[in-house]
Amino acid sequence: MLLIQDTIVSEDLISKDFVCNISKCKGVCCVEGESGAPLEADEVSLLQENYDKILPFLNEKGRASIAAMGVHVVGEDGSLETPLVENAECAYAVFSELGVASCGIENAARAGAIAFDKPISCHLYPVRVNEYKELTAVNYHHWPICETACDLGAALKIPVYQFVKDALIRKFGKTWYRELELHAEHHSQI
Repeated sequence: MLLIQDTIVSEDLISKDFVCNISKCKGVCCVEGESGAPLEADEVSLLQENYDKILPFLNEKGRASIAAMGVHVVGEDGSLETPLVENAECAYAVFSELGVASCGIENAARAGAIAFDKPISCHLYPVRVNEYKELTAVNYHHWPICETACDLGAALKIPVYQFVKDALIRKFGKTWYRELELHAEHHSQI
């Protein structure tokens, strides 16, 4: 484990490789799982304030789910999450003609309709962040549905921390990320 500022970081971010292979997995991470994507409180506010601008980027099933449950739900553990469609995909997931999932929130941002990207938990994936009283844990989450991403990352020699660089900077800042890079450089020399 690495201690960077007020975070404890798994060395798996440096030692494991990962690059999303959307052509193989078709975005199944937006469909699989037991709950919606974790949301931060400020993201809930952003979804509430911008829902009318996101709405055109969603499909009918997602819109119906959000209309019934709201822009977010409270999970069994009290966490804030995106709602699901019939206990399956995220209500914000949309699908191409080839069945590839993408994020309606992110699509709205890319089109310039809103000024924020998808939830940070999605942007960070396969990194998961857990907040504790005194420290924040930053871990690599291995999920069997992402095996093709691990294979592609290994073939391209891209470690997890480099794959999610923009998301880590978005969450923790440039100085934090530079410290992680220094740890990675030191790790590669060992």
